[in-house]
Amino acid sequence: MESLRDVRRVMEREIKKGSCPLIFGRLEFGGNPFQFIVSEEKLDEVLAWLLRVKSFRQYAEKTIINNVYMDLDMLCRKPQFKRTHSVIDREGIYARAQRYKKKLQPDYDKGLCLETVRCIFTLPEGEAEKYRMTHDGQETYAFIMSNKYILGLFTYCEAARKSVVTDGVEYGHLTEQEQKIVLLDGVGDVLFQALLLDDVEFEGNELSANLHTIYCLNKKG
Repeated sequence: MESLRDVRRVMEREIKKGSCPLIFGRLEFGGNPFQFIVSEEKLDEVLAWLLRVKSFRQYAEKTIINNVYMDLDMLCRKPQFKRTHSVIDREGIYARAQRYKKKLQPDYDKGLCLETVRCIFTLPEGEAEKYRMTHDGQETYAFIMSNKYILGLFTYCEAARKSVVTDGVEYGHLTEQEQKIVLLDGVGDVLFQALLLDDVEFEGNELSANLHTIYCLNKKG
């Protein structure tokens, strides 16, 4: 993975080209950040929902092209992260995730979980007004960002998640097993990951989006 310094330099160049200067701020674990996936059918449903395919295809709007998805080559080796431009692209990722699932053979007896963390981004003061617009009679915002810039934001989110630490107080509402997952203790392969920028909230000077990760756990709770 590129260093964050290199990623920042790329993003700075993209801002000069016109990308919205959205900046990664922090991660937040909500009240219920973990859902254990206890069957193959449920896993397939989660993958379809994240990718907006199959029965969830109807929820795909234009902003889905901003989402960042984990993808694999035909041999399910080194993962890469990309945006998609069509349902065909997303269905291809879904098919490769299915092959990866068979390769990993996850344990559904509390050995697989979906983690959802909130990624908080900020804008420099006064910048938000530049992106205000009216759509279908309602005021909204359009944050235009290049492919390199969005992938840079994802890299910051991923790096922040890998470096999370806790003192046992901030996440005291979580079970012992869930607190271990926060620290990536007993966590094995990442079966799938996605940053969903087609479902964001904007309030004040902050924009937030969910980073979803499906973990295979090495140890049962």
